[in-house]
Amino acid sequence: MVPLHDNNPTKITPWVNYGLIAINVLVFVYALTLPPSQLQGFFQTFAIVPSQLTASFQSGSAWVMGTQLLTLITSQFLHGGFLHLGGNMLFLWVFGNNIEEKLGRASFLFFYLACGALAGLAQWALSMQSDIPMVGASGAIAGVLGAYILRFPKARILTLIPLGIFITTFRIPAVFFLGFWFFQQTLYGFASLQATTSVDTGGVAYWAHAGGFVVGLALAPPLGLFRKTAPPGDRPRLR
Repeated sequence: MVPLHDNNPTKITPWVNYGLIAINVLVFVYALTLPPSQLQGFFQTFAIVPSQLTASFQSGSAWVMGTQLLTLITSQFLHGGFLHLGGNMLFLWVFGNNIEEKLGRASFLFFYLACGALAGLAQWALSMQSDIPMVGASGAIAGVLGAYILRFPKARILTLIPLGIFITTFRIPAVFFLGFWFFQQTLYGFASLQATTSVDTGGVAYWAHAGGFVVGLALAPPLGLFRKTAPPGDRPRLR
């Protein structure tokens, strides 16, 4: 998958999107330097641990609750491996620039973090007693995808399609590419609800993906997704 939406090129430099990608990469590189014992503590502190978040709501302590709610933000910058990081950053690079252009830098940052936080809560609501840390920017990026399908439904995404031993490319309209992605995440989410196992083995947080996408659909329009010009502070200056 590569970007193919030059019919609506970004008019401002998407510094927030680039910054988010850079922070995710830097945090991942830092995590690689930690020994296993410290890495486990790092994830336990900054990832969403559903059982700890549930306990904080029951504690009655504003400090404990605030500390756990903060993980709804910090968890968005943690990743479990190279493929996890690479896939997320590819989607953010492909789709984030144009959404930042339409929302403006400040609104885009708020939008991104809010989508990620609410996506985390969506997954938490279905696994409140789990002790497995939840990490990744997928929920926030799913919100970006939701905004993109609203604003650029006809933009064509150049997609690599494997056909046996051969690989070909198709230009797929965003409404179909992202619509199928959302359908797939929702389907897998329902399938995960049907799974009956005595051990919580973790896996992909499909409801965070689906939840983030829905939040993006709802939150982007009032933040200015269909604004015809960039916000005043984001307009390029002519010299």
